[in-house]
Amino acid sequence: MSELAPVAGDELWVARLGVVPYREALALQEAVRARRQAGEIPDVLLLLEHPPVYTRGRRSREGELPFAPDWYERQGIDVVTVRRGGLLTYHGPGQLVGYPIMRIGEVLAYVRTLEQSLVAALADTGIAAHARPDDGPGYLGVWVDGERKLASVGVHVAQHVTTHGFAANVDNDMRPWEWVVACGLPGVRMTSIADELGETALTRPPASEPFAAERPSSPRLARFSDDVVRRFCEAFGKRPVEVGREALGVDPLDRTPVVAAGPISSGES
Repeated sequence: MSELAPVAGDELWVARLGVVPYREALALQEAVRARRQAGEIPDVLLLLEHPPVYTRGRRSREGELPFAPDWYERQGIDVVTVRRGGLLTYHGPGQLVGYPIMRIGEVLAYVRTLEQSLVAALADTGIAAHARPDDGPGYLGVWVDGERKLASVGVHVAQHVTTHGFAANVDNDMRPWEWVVACGLPGVRMTSIADELGETALTRPPASEPFAAERPSSPRLARFSDDVVRRFCEAFGKRPVEVGREALGVDPLDRTPVVAAGPISSGES
């Protein structure tokens, strides 16, 4: 086996990927996780948006999707079952999705730190949010006033390295939440940064301007992304290094490395 360059323990690669189809993002996470498990790259935070999709976690159950599958298809929403913890959630343009691919210790401590980093980022926008650590696994995520859920959290860990992560509603169309039993909680009310600030969501570009693949779909989402990176790094003791997709060194379509690993600064993983 070839000798790998040492990986800096405090370095976090931040890759802002724009709008990425959900299945492609799944493959990308697995490929990046394999490189992280091998010690080829440092911890990574993927920040992106998805086209409309419902995802079902390991604890999902019947009744979360009250309409027939073809009804959701007509709305332009895909449905995917995944290995993360948690129940059903929704992703769509205008929502900030973060996939930390990190080597961690205790899982619950990681989840609680992740939640608190989101709480701090929301405070930067003027929103007082909080986690609900005493209410059970169904209440993971970040809430406003104890009843409105703004961000969902669900993770998967293999060989001490995470995939999946969080999804925070920023400027997204909130109607798709009304068509399901969100997070397995009947009657739960989902909210967004735009809603909490009493402002109009800004995700829809003019008809002549489709969503750009490599940039956030709204200025508010771009600003919140910056807040999340800063607070995430503070919470986990990381130093952010912005990288492009090519630095990840993987082809998400076939899950194999396509370029050699770049130099990594010295340190311990």
